[in-house]
Amino acid sequence: MTAFLKSLGITSQNAGVSTGLNWIKSKGEIIQSYSPVDGRLIGSFTTADRKSYDQAVQSAVNAFKHWQLIPAPKRGEIVRQIGIALRDNKENLGKLVSYEMGKSLQEGMGEVQEMIDICDFAVGLSRQLHGLTMHSERPGHRMYEQYHPLGVVGIISAFNFPVAVWSWNSMLAWVCGNVVVWKPSEKTTLCAVACQKIIQHVFKKNQIPEGVCTLICGAREVGEWLSHDERIALVSATGSTRMGKAVGQAVASRLGKSLLELGGNNAIIISKDADLNIALTAATFGAVGTAGQRCTTTRRLIIHEKIFNTFKNKLIHAYGQLKIGNPLMEKNHVGPLIDKDAVKMYLDAIERCKAEGGKFVVEGGVLKGKGYESGCYVKPCIAEVKNSFSIVQHETFAPILYIMKYKTMQEAIALQNGVPQGLSSSIITNNLRESEHFLSHIGSDCGIANVNIGTSGAEIGGAFGGEKETGGGRESGSDAWKAYMRRQTNTINFTDKLPLAQGIRFDL
Repeated sequence: MTAFLKSLGITSQNAGVSTGLNWIKSKGEIIQSYSPVDGRLIGSFTTADRKSYDQAVQSAVNAFKHWQLIPAPKRGEIVRQIGIALRDNKENLGKLVSYEMGKSLQEGMGEVQEMIDICDFAVGLSRQLHGLTMHSERPGHRMYEQYHPLGVVGIISAFNFPVAVWSWNSMLAWVCGNVVVWKPSEKTTLCAVACQKIIQHVFKKNQIPEGVCTLICGAREVGEWLSHDERIALVSATGSTRMGKAVGQAVASRLGKSLLELGGNNAIIISKDADLNIALTAATFGAVGTAGQRCTTTRRLIIHEKIFNTFKNKLIHAYGQLKIGNPLMEKNHVGPLIDKDAVKMYLDAIERCKAEGGKFVVEGGVLKGKGYESGCYVKPCIAEVKNSFSIVQHETFAPILYIMKYKTMQEAIALQNGVPQGLSSSIITNNLRESEHFLSHIGSDCGIANVNIGTSGAEIGGAFGGEKETGGGRESGSDAWKAYMRRQTNTINFTDKLPLAQGIRFDL
């Protein structure tokens, strides 16, 4: 990993503001990145001050004037080359993601694969950006609509997916003709700088002007600057609901556009007609993958009363086999939480659950001793609860799984929907009527609803996002590209007369 960072020109002290081709000097504060794997300092970065921020954003504004004139398939060719560069660096970048964020090595590699996949998707999309033609009510007229790029797209990404979510936004924004300003999480700055260095080579080789790919590292104030900046046409923000509300209000106050991917409180309904082997795999990985730090993590299991005890015992046995430790070792299933603040939040949630009457069937706790020196390793735990508990209604970014019973499918769906968040949901059943009910308009109210798979692991081909306090945005596949463009309706009169719409007469 050290050799990889050196090959990119990353040292112990680094600039944190880049216009894609150049790095800008800043008088901002120094932020340090510590690995939750072993607690080691792995990089220091100078954050943006207001002067360097404005310089970087203005560079993006200037770059848009050039970038939007490049034909979309040509922009797609740049993204194709980025995909190749990511393939060449997949192993090293995947290890870096695992080491700085703490997710398992398999998940780190999978995150880089998501980046590669979205590049492939965006390349194809670059030749398919389309509008519609419509019949005019006036003779001799043609009416159609087309899409144009917005301008500068600001991206605020979270620590749990330090590179993939940025790529979902950037690759689509670029082929649509926009330029990008990225504010990564201050907890995973090293991953962001590494991505910028990798892409920098592609942009230089193709003589792309600086500003098309801009990186601005920093803490909360950088996100606030982006949100209030009228030069930023769209702010795409991923994070907590609290953060998203602040971003949404700031952007709305200037009538800008926002794309919000916020909290999840995801549930799996396990039917009495479920394949319990499928259910066990889906529930266990969904709950403990990324140490419970996914927006799509399975937080709640809603289990039919007839199989509740049977499945609970299977789940307890599965948790007993989990291996917790260094995520770079493939034998381990669960790595650390991102930092000690996250550990405190985990412990507080356990105490709140117990205070409300939750019964833990698998106890939690912080692991100590050899291999756990960072203090960020915790035990995945399971509690029997009521959906109405205050702590169950909130998203805790940790491996705490809440289980509860249901009698009827109507009750199960009511429990599934009975939280403020609406990101991902799932039902495990071999009953066709149950699955169709779950997927109907009176079923799951989430943006993602799955049958016989878990709540996590979304593919890039589908639009990703949720409803209610999850924000309502959509990223990645399907027609999510339209969020990065402005729609324009055009009417052309090819006659020598000017008939008015709705048959209105205006004779002179």
